[in-house]
Amino acid sequence: MNRREVLKGLGALGGVLLLNENLLAKEQTQKLILIKNAQVFDGVNLLKGAKDVLIENNIIKNVADKIDETTLKDATIIDAKGKFLMPGLTDAHWHVMFAASELDSVNLPDPGLFYANAINGARDTVMRGFTTVRDMAGAVFGIKTAIDSGIIYGPRIYPSGAFISQTSGHGDFTPVTANTDGCCECSGILERMGEFKVADGVPEVLRAVRQQLKKGASQIKIGVGGGVISAFDPLDSIQFRVDEIKAAVDAASDWGTYVCAHVYDDNGINRALDGGVKSIEHGQLVSEKTVARMAKDKAWLSLQPFEYNEFSPAPKSPKGAILNKAWRNAVKYAKKHNCRFAFGTDCLFNPAQAKGQNFMLCLFASEIGELETLRLATSNNCELFKMSKNRDPYGEYELGRVKNDAYADLILIDGDPLKDIFVLSKYEDTFKVIIKDGVIVKNTLA
Repeated sequence: MNRREVLKGLGALGGVLLLNENLLAKEQTQKLILIKNAQVFDGVNLLKGAKDVLIENNIIKNVADKIDETTLKDATIIDAKGKFLMPGLTDAHWHVMFAASELDSVNLPDPGLFYANAINGARDTVMRGFTTVRDMAGAVFGIKTAIDSGIIYGPRIYPSGAFISQTSGHGDFTPVTANTDGCCECSGILERMGEFKVADGVPEVLRAVRQQLKKGASQIKIGVGGGVISAFDPLDSIQFRVDEIKAAVDAASDWGTYVCAHVYDDNGINRALDGGVKSIEHGQLVSEKTVARMAKDKAWLSLQPFEYNEFSPAPKSPKGAILNKAWRNAVKYAKKHNCRFAFGTDCLFNPAQAKGQNFMLCLFASEIGELETLRLATSNNCELFKMSKNRDPYGEYELGRVKNDAYADLILIDGDPLKDIFVLSKYEDTFKVIIKDGVIVKNTLA
């Protein structure tokens, strides 16, 4: 079997363009793509009547009732025949490095399998229609560069870099018997790989935050409460003092960006807000009173619909059971008090769960309806991403919209998610065309 046949077998099945002999996506980019006769959801509303959408390089140049294709030399023409066109989906709490691997994949002689899984998982994420993710912990900078350069396929990534935790916090994976004082080799494997960072006291927190900003973080992630997968911290524990949190916020603010905090309940959330945190990651156990404060403080609630289903079975750790379906109350409070909330999934160390990324989005429709769910995963999430301001790696054009001068990240769907949201969870069959950054990564209509 020659090289061409190997690559073809790896990447192209059923009309799906994933890989070819020339991996550089920038060289594959169509100069002009015209999508004709589509029902267009523009990220906010469903446009009236069929529309044509013209893409030039990686930007949407025109959305109109009719675009004359005879004037477009060498354009790729896609006749949607009335199918549903929408912006690419986004995930505000994703883990590029962790979603496709079991935790044991880092406990091998070298991390090769771990990175290979991440690269394969990045491709799978785009094939599920997720063209942008906010990465909420992980040494993802190299993979992001490879994706942005067109070397491999994957979503746009807003990277946080290492998850910053106190000793005994949610990001501390060292053995309880380890003496890590000043000993790099004694730190956990995930910390040595740059996935997590343990910091205690203001000077260490400042250093940890500045290290992530130096690497290219678009926002910072800290732990202010306990977690499910970590061994030592009760779920209701409060982590980092206010001065440590403020130190992280000050360092991020100096670079024009913001801090996100992993935390579930009121005590930790209020501690995070006291320190100036602007994005609460999780918050499923939040009270109505605290949500009202979040709205006043203009802080976001970045929610994940944790509940047991075919993709997310009950966790092995009993301390996660309290989170089952708790997100639904948080949504109700956020709607009542006009607190901005985002959609994410937080799939990690469970490849089977990652395949349910679309299904998790669909669950929101039972609380907020189909239209609001589509807005949530497109234009709404992208409003949160804009908080990175000058650290925004994709700030030149607009994301999450189908409009002039927006990035060309699009999905063409055989089905109407405004009538049946679960067509999004059947993506292998219903997503007929996927375009990311002006590159056709899937086209079963050709």
